[in-house]
Amino acid sequence: MIGWAEAGNVLAIRLDQMGDVLMTTPALRALRAQNRTRRLTLLTSPSAAVLEPLLGDVDEVLVYEAPWMKMTDERTDPQADLALIERLRAANFDAAVVFNVCTQSALPAVMLAYLAGVPLRAAYAREKPYGLLTDWLPDPDVVGTGAIRHEVRRQLDLVASLGAVTTDERMTVHIPGNAIARAWSRLAAHGIDPADRCWTVIHPGSTAASRRCLPESYGIAAAALARRHGWRIVVAGSPSESELVDRIESVAPEVVRFDEPMELGDLAALISLAPVLIANNSGPAHIAAAVGTPVVSLYALTNPQHTPWGVPTHVLNHDVPCRNCLRSICPMGHHMCLSGVTPEHGRRCRARIEPGRPTRLERGAPGNPRAR
Repeated sequence: MIGWAEAGNVLAIRLDQMGDVLMTTPALRALRAQNRTRRLTLLTSPSAAVLEPLLGDVDEVLVYEAPWMKMTDERTDPQADLALIERLRAANFDAAVVFNVCTQSALPAVMLAYLAGVPLRAAYAREKPYGLLTDWLPDPDVVGTGAIRHEVRRQLDLVASLGAVTTDERMTVHIPGNAIARAWSRLAAHGIDPADRCWTVIHPGSTAASRRCLPESYGIAAAALARRHGWRIVVAGSPSESELVDRIESVAPEVVRFDEPMELGDLAALISLAPVLIANNSGPAHIAAAVGTPVVSLYALTNPQHTPWGVPTHVLNHDVPCRNCLRSICPMGHHMCLSGVTPEHGRRCRARIEPGRPTRLERGAPGNPRAR
């Protein structure tokens, strides 16, 4: 059997959301760097597959709705699963790496690779996998223990155990130049100079309701930045998030709405031009990290390991006894980890991003393209 360094056709399996795939991009880069002639295929969820045009280290994206993932509707017909196994078998992969968060089991995805005849199979697992894994890493990460690694570090450590290492640990996406030009033009049409430091993007959406800060709170922050400090505020979101934008605008009517249909590359371009992004713990926050934009994160305490990676970040939340609940809907019904954020939190944050001051957010961070 060939080793990992010789594997020329590798399957990376990451079946979660867009942000999870983004946090795996440094590990994907390490796999690519291990063998320069390697072909790298990503198997991912429909919601994360929209990243395909932005993933420069991936040759192909395969889409799969895994029945064990929470975003998948319940189904009882295994034909789609059997068809995927045959498709993977026909692709003749030399190796497969399963990337998963510590609260998931990797073994269902490992079983896919095993049944597809993939010779090398690597993943974290708490259960003893016996013959399912050729490369087994016991999983030490447990939410609530205080020793849990950031999701980016977790996946970098996984591929490093296979000999795939990188000195460039940034999250990355590839943004086409025409997307940058479109974002620049759209901003200019609203009288916003992207080179000006006195503007920001707010993105109020999140797939998990438990991670959404109240839109009215974003409105209060937007109004303060606009009226007291002269900032221009762009509120971005998909058409399905227009109601969130409406609620922000009801408090801060001076905001500029960008809630019409927008390609993901155009959203990434817009965020890349912004001096700072204000957002929940969501995909756009991880896009900001991937393009080097500082983030003010309204970070719900549902889980601890997904803060923006590698960029200057100011995290806002209110400590609660029910932290690390791992729930998509607040089990207590009060959302106190976000609704408990006070105006004083915001004042301290504004002090850090006020234009003209050499703040932590403006100086950049190691590995941040804006710091160069």
